[in-house]
Amino acid sequence: MMIDVNGVSLYYEVCGSGRPLILLHGNGEDHHIFDKGIEQLKSRFTCFAVDSRDHGQSSLCSELHYSDMADDMIAFMDKLNLENVLFYGFSDGGIVGLLAAMKTDRITTLVTSGANVTPDGVKPMLKRFMKFMNRFSLDSKISLMLNEPHITEEDLRKIHAKTLVLAGEKDLVTDSETKFIAAGIPGAKLRFIKGEGHGSYIVNSTKFVKYLIYADTQM
Repeated sequence: MMIDVNGVSLYYEVCGSGRPLILLHGNGEDHHIFDKGIEQLKSRFTCFAVDSRDHGQSSLCSELHYSDMADDMIAFMDKLNLENVLFYGFSDGGIVGLLAAMKTDRITTLVTSGANVTPDGVKPMLKRFMKFMNRFSLDSKISLMLNEPHITEEDLRKIHAKTLVLAGEKDLVTDSETKFIAAGIPGAKLRFIKGEGHGSYIVNSTKFVKYLIYADTQM
């Protein structure tokens, strides 16, 4: 399905019944990374799996900014009149979730995985790789990661949603960055997942499902 927001068209798929759950992928991916998880989640939630602008089947864009992507998600919820939303964002989707939760009360539970709040919040090897790739590519997705986000402690304090901050034990985001996010959001809970990398428990996996159920039922 397509929906028009903020001058772009976003592709999304919806299935299941129950509390609205929005799932948002990372940089260079699309909603299909959640397909296996949604098979287990759809009996509990109405699952909205969205392609961010310039990803998947959504509109192409000449440049990307996390703030625009967050505004897209707010407009998405407004247009569909979604309330009491559990928002799950992985990597870039987690950044978008943080920014959106600062500006809307529609998100009442937020779960992020492998999100960062500054370009320097990722491990040096990833930063070097992105800089190398940026020399040979005009891909706005790489430029986005090199130059954004810039989320402050003051910004994080604006989030009133019940929040669970996740990261893999071997994540590409630094432990200090993940701890900073959890410490900045009032009442947030933090979990480092043993043995997992950045997306190993998310992409084409069902391992992340239990954390969403926990956030829905225990927070």
